[in-house]
Amino acid sequence: MLAGLFWSFVPIGVREFNYANVWQILFYRSLGVLPLVYLLIAKTSKGSPNAAIKATGHTAVFGALGLVVAYACAISALRMTTIANAAFLFATAPFFAAVLSKLILHETIRPFTIIALAIAMFGTSIMVFESYTTGNWLGDFLALLSAIGFAVFVVSLRANKTKDSLPVVFLGATFSVFVAALMCVITKAGFAIPVYEVILGLCLGAFILGVGMVLCSMGSKVVPAAELSLLCMTEIILAPVWAWLILNEVPNASVLIGGAAIVGAIVLNAMSGMRNKRAIISV
Repeated sequence: MLAGLFWSFVPIGVREFNYANVWQILFYRSLGVLPLVYLLIAKTSKGSPNAAIKATGHTAVFGALGLVVAYACAISALRMTTIANAAFLFATAPFFAAVLSKLILHETIRPFTIIALAIAMFGTSIMVFESYTTGNWLGDFLALLSAIGFAVFVVSLRANKTKDSLPVVFLGATFSVFVAALMCVITKAGFAIPVYEVILGLCLGAFILGVGMVLCSMGSKVVPAAELSLLCMTEIILAPVWAWLILNEVPNASVLIGGAAIVGAIVLNAMSGMRNKRAIISV
C-alpha cells in the first residue's frame, strides 16, 4: 500500500516540469532510479549485483525495452491528458499482460480474467471515446501504449521464470538513460534545464519511483501476487485525488464511470486469483 502511495505522486511530479521536455524528464528521472535499485540488487544478491544483472538472460532485454516504452509514453500521456485518465488507463497493464502471455507463452487465461478483461475494455472504451470527442485522444492512446510496455515487462519476467524483477528494472532504467540521451541529442534539446527541474527529476526517480520499488519488492516477498495487485491500487485511486486537491483537476462523469469499471475489473481478477490460490492449497 505504501508503494502505491509513493507512486501516486509521480503524475504530480511530472506536471511540475515547466521547461524540460519528455526526453529530458526521462533522462534525469532514470538517472535518479539507478543508484537506489543497484544498491537494492547488491543487497538481495549478497554483494554480486553485476552477476545478478547478467544472469537475467536475453528475455530481460525485451522486458527492459518494454519499460523504456512504458516510461516514455507515461510521461507523454501525463502531459497530454488528465491524470485520472492516465492513471486508470495505466491500470489496464495486467490485462494486456494476460493477453500477451496467452499469445507468446501459450498460458491459459482464467475465465474470471476473461470477464474482467471485458469489463476493463468497456471502461477503457468509455474513457477513450470521451477523450476523442474532447481532442485528448492522443494522451489516452499513449497511456495505453505505456500499459502495453509494462505488460511486455511482466511477460518477460514470466518467460524468464524469475521472481526478482529488480535487475530488469535496472536494465530498463539504464536503457531509458541512453535512449533519452540519444533523443536529446537528435532533437537538439540538449540537457540544459533549470537546476530545480534537474533536482526534481533525480528526486522523482530516487525517492518516488525508487522507494516505491523497494517497498513493493519487500512486500512481494510475503504477499501473494493477487493480493499485491489489490494493495497497490492505492496508486490508481490516490493519483486522481492528488490531481483534484493539488491541481484542481476534476475528472468528468465519463472518466469516473470508465475508471470505476477498470478498478472493478482489477478487483474481480485479483479476488478470483486469491480464491484460486486457496483452492489449490486446500487440495
